[in-house]
Amino acid sequence: MPVTTQQLIQWKQQKRSIVALTAWDYAIAQILDAAGIDLILVGDTMAVVLGYETTLPITLEEMLFHAKAVRRGVKQALMVVDLPFMTYQESSEQAMHTAGRVLKETGAQAVKLEGGYPTMIDTVARLVQAGIPVMGHVGLTPQSIHQMGLRQQGKTEEAMETILQQAIALEQAGAFSIVLEHLPAALASNITQKISIPTIGIGAGPHCDGQILVTSDVLGLSEKQPPFAKIYTNLQKNITQAVQNYIIEVQEGKFPE
Repeated sequence: MPVTTQQLIQWKQQKRSIVALTAWDYAIAQILDAAGIDLILVGDTMAVVLGYETTLPITLEEMLFHAKAVRRGVKQALMVVDLPFMTYQESSEQAMHTAGRVLKETGAQAVKLEGGYPTMIDTVARLVQAGIPVMGHVGLTPQSIHQMGLRQQGKTEEAMETILQQAIALEQAGAFSIVLEHLPAALASNITQKISIPTIGIGAGPHCDGQILVTSDVLGLSEKQPPFAKIYTNLQKNITQAVQNYIIEVQEGKFPE
């Protein structure tokens, strides 16, 4: 049976780790799904795959296009789609329109949005009341890169308390899970213990209920690796070697035989 948002919550109670990765097309999604990944995020980090320097330029139409392709490759995993920058921050009505399009047009089961400040809590509550499952995201929020940079968040007592309260407020608003990005492990552990919904860590230590990485980082395809990523295979090197071998064989008349 396909993974559901309720199943993630059950897994937290059972202390069963949740494993998530990102996808941007049918081929990658199909591989991740067949391999047994629990959750596939069509993240706005796809902007880097498309050649943008940050996540800010990616548009809703681009996200919808790629999310549809990912959906066609997913049979079992829970599929979540990021709401891109400035498609939900203006008002809860704007967020409702954007999230509604995502679910209707892509077949995704949930959306993810960044931030925990008061306005965003109200937005999450409105979306959940309308039947739209929402994944929260606190800590380092890449859509706020020009405000906070890419530094680890939650280093001071005040910052720790703020992020903790944001996570608690997101749970109370009805979010089914929360991404904790680039936080001290002790803070992520504290949040995980204080809330009843799953925490999905990325650069937040080993004590979250699950982990997510950007698939291009895992496969060695990214030009810049974040400090918390791990390369499990270097496809950039393998692909380069394969292409160079192909070039040589064509030029030397060895292919086709």
